[in-house]
Amino acid sequence: MNIAVIGTGYVGLVVGTGFSDFGNDVTCVDVDEAKIEALRRGEIPIYEPGLEELVERNVRAGRLHFTTDLREAVRNARVVFIAVQTPEGEDGSADLQYVLQAARQIGEAIEDYTVVVQKSTAPVGTTDRIAAEIAKVTEVPFDVVANPEFLRQGAAVDDFLSPDRIVIGADSERARDLVASLYAPFLRKSDRILFMDPRSAELCKYAANAMLATRISFMNEIARLCERVGADVEHVRRGVAADNRIGPAFLFPGPGFGGSCFPKDMRALRATAREHGLDLAILRAVDEVNEEQKTMLLRKAIRYFGERGLAEKTFGVWGLAFKPKTDDMRGASSIPLIEGLLGKGATVIAHDPVAMPTAKRIFGDRILYADSPYKAAEGVDALFVVTEWHEFRRPDFERLRASMKSPVIFDGRNLYEPKEMKELGFQYHAFGRRAR
Repeated sequence: MNIAVIGTGYVGLVVGTGFSDFGNDVTCVDVDEAKIEALRRGEIPIYEPGLEELVERNVRAGRLHFTTDLREAVRNARVVFIAVQTPEGEDGSADLQYVLQAARQIGEAIEDYTVVVQKSTAPVGTTDRIAAEIAKVTEVPFDVVANPEFLRQGAAVDDFLSPDRIVIGADSERARDLVASLYAPFLRKSDRILFMDPRSAELCKYAANAMLATRISFMNEIARLCERVGADVEHVRRGVAADNRIGPAFLFPGPGFGGSCFPKDMRALRATAREHGLDLAILRAVDEVNEEQKTMLLRKAIRYFGERGLAEKTFGVWGLAFKPKTDDMRGASSIPLIEGLLGKGATVIAHDPVAMPTAKRIFGDRILYADSPYKAAEGVDALFVVTEWHEFRRPDFERLRASMKSPVIFDGRNLYEPKEMKELGFQYHAFGRRAR
């Protein structure tokens, strides 16, 4: 099937490449000429495991194409995916200008019946607005379908090629069947395809992310309580997760969630609720807890060294991305930590396996960059563990302690056992853990 994907960001590039890998002829469209030229050369603008190889294979096979010519791409396509950005507005609502602009351009380009699939994360009612925009500029028959993405950064390729569910929101049986047939090759091992109306489909994405964010903030609150009452959050977490009704996912305490989805989507969902006279109090609290949580590591350091004790000290930071397996630092907990340390007069030396180029665009030469975890710890007064990359989980502790000026670790991810760290000679500050 001929497919056009409007937008070559995180979602658009994964979606377009994934469909091409199953034999479809896919053209990805973007207004950024430099980006399109780079993609044609095989240069991938984001770090996502497995994506570069997938793009290279399908470009070589002649199934995946990149262009700035939207009209030509859409004219030849039977299905068109909208996967453009929906940035956060000042009031927290999603800015739909790029979605609606793409809709108008699609309407001007289609020449035969076309299914337009809304893939960008956008609030309830966006599918209707897309249909209205297209109808303003064409009399060619079309349908609009809501098909939210559930891709995890760092696992997006696997998530798309082996989805745990596909949600299709369509009022038209013809459009529903066409989109379902497009996904059929992905679902040979399961039949987790859910059909519903477009508005319910649009809300699915927001509701899912809001639930996951709620679990994170809830466990962070419990970890805070553990520190006050002398309990161990790891024991509590295991006890809660053992309940089959709850399970273990997203119950790990940490320095707050970030990324391009959870914070933005929660605020957009709350904005939608406000437009309809509702205050989603739970999500307001989740957001407030998360923002406070991002200062947790800095607060621990101030308690240990004193309010003025951070000045002229050097601190190592392990992990800059908001999560492992990505170079994305949007909303990353490392940013308020580093800014706070710099504001107190400290020197920061940081290491991340893939996010260093991103960090350099944010911090420039205000911090130092190390090409290995151990170099980031050399001569430091304390080390902060911010992102749970695999290579940080079991370092050579003797080498680490010997390289540090002071063997002090602030572990935002609870990667290590407090008792073991004490025996190894570290002053170890985890979150909600109890050393015995």
